[in-house]
Amino acid sequence: MSALIAACSIAVTAWLASQATTGAIRQEQGEALAVDARIYDELLGFAATHPDWSGVQSTVDRLAVETGRRVALTTPGRAVLADSGGPGAPELPVNARVQVDPLTVNAVLKPGGGEVDPRAVGPFALDGGSLAELESRLARVRQCAAVVVRRLPGERPWVAESTAPAWTTAPDGNGRDGGQRCDALWVNAPLEVEWPALVDLEGRTAACLARTSPPSAAPSPSTPVSPPVSLRALAKRDAGWYLRDEVTGDPELAACALAARREQLASHVAQPALLFLTAPTGGEPRPIDLSTAGATRIALTGAGILVVAGLASWGTATAVVRPVRALTAAARRMTGGDRSVRVREPSGEVGELAGAFNALSERLAEVERQRRAMVSDVAHELRTPLANITGWLEATQDGLAEPDPALIAMLLEEAFLLQHMVDDLRDLAQADAGALRLHREPVDVVELVAQTAAAHRVSARAQGVRLEVACAGELVLHGDPVRLRQVLANLVGNAVRHTPSGGSVVVRGRGGGGVVVLEVVDTGEGLAPEDLARVFDRFWRADPSRNRATGGSGLGLAISRHLVELHGGSVVAESEPGVGSVFRVVLPAGDA
Repeated sequence: MSALIAACSIAVTAWLASQATTGAIRQEQGEALAVDARIYDELLGFAATHPDWSGVQSTVDRLAVETGRRVALTTPGRAVLADSGGPGAPELPVNARVQVDPLTVNAVLKPGGGEVDPRAVGPFALDGGSLAELESRLARVRQCAAVVVRRLPGERPWVAESTAPAWTTAPDGNGRDGGQRCDALWVNAPLEVEWPALVDLEGRTAACLARTSPPSAAPSPSTPVSPPVSLRALAKRDAGWYLRDEVTGDPELAACALAARREQLASHVAQPALLFLTAPTGGEPRPIDLSTAGATRIALTGAGILVVAGLASWGTATAVVRPVRALTAAARRMTGGDRSVRVREPSGEVGELAGAFNALSERLAEVERQRRAMVSDVAHELRTPLANITGWLEATQDGLAEPDPALIAMLLEEAFLLQHMVDDLRDLAQADAGALRLHREPVDVVELVAQTAAAHRVSARAQGVRLEVACAGELVLHGDPVRLRQVLANLVGNAVRHTPSGGSVVVRGRGGGGVVVLEVVDTGEGLAPEDLARVFDRFWRADPSRNRATGGSGLGLAISRHLVELHGGSVVAESEPGVGSVFRVVLPAGDA
């Protein structure tokens, strides 16, 4: 979870930081570009309204003070025209920022400025009276129709679109024809003072067309624009003829009209100059430097991410620490002796830890239950023979019983039972402590089975139980013969004790697949399924009331399971009530 939060925090931080930084850089670049565009526009206006660059130094100095830049103008040959840095300023960069030419406007620094700066008026300059006359005509046209007005160089109005047809007259106050025109042609028609310049422009355009078009490609008389007569007619009726669709729609004609305008205005504007914009010290400007607002925005973004990450970490830590604290409290209660304590199991690694703790607690509770049961069972099993021995000895001492051979034999049997129980407890203690050692050697399984059966045949005959042996071929395994005989003796003795008279006990041995299988099959009363699961528990008996009748310490099967597992094998029990039981021991053969 911590890794996930860290990864998400890093990813979000990187993304937000990049977005904030990118936005700040774009803003700074936009501001720097706006400053460059302002400087460029002012110098472009100076060039458009002056025939040369003389007198531009004051403008350059003012722009440098207002923008904090070093502003310098040079000729294309890098001869200095004006420099805000003064005579001792550092050398200018190799590359200029832009070329200032009013006849070729830079579309990046002055978008929508047109091919030629509109402030370059030249011979088309009109006095105040002429402009007033045109504005008056435009006002009357707007009374008649909706119009789209553009401004030609010198702020001359020019109707680009109009809903009024040609030669429309404005009505008088009574709604009759007032005799005054109010159509677009009336506004666009050249004034007398404009005519010489328009004729000159038309002539230059016609000359350009003559140079670029072969005689065979000359337009037919039906073409709307056909030099030189149609251009002359167009120029007569429209001061902005070079902006009309008939001209702009013809690439060749539009190119010649633009070239003619530039040629006509060349002597009225300043020559192209290189513009250099640098830091006041002369170095390149740094448009990506973050402003205070940009740096503040990035800092606030980082602080916000830090707060969110901190809250997420706090929430995650709380979710992790709360179950850990519960585990700590439960462990302390367990240390104090409470084996019933359990904790909630959340999801994730902490949940796995809680599950392991609960399993440990359950196991400890079970071990404690078994310990208490074992203490109770040991006390019970030891008390009965000790009580018998003590009682008969006291009776003999008091003269109530004679120490005859029968009494001595009975007391000796009780003592042997105590010794057998103590030996079994010692074996279990050694097995639990891992101190039980095996002395391995090759063991003849057939001989092992025969010896065990012979040792129990007398007791089986006494109970009326038939004891048989069935071994196939030669069987050899590598183990401790004493402990293996103890295992088999426990199983056979247990089967004989719990098989009624007339029943049988069969001891089988077989091999194959790298294992040796020993089975003890009886026809006793059998075990219920719920008892079968506890048959190897210590001191457990299916019927506690028969413990003295059948004998045994109640530890034999538990010891047998430990000994078989020490040999690397397993022991299982199968039983059916009223039919009998099968105890099967599987041991590895050879040197396993």
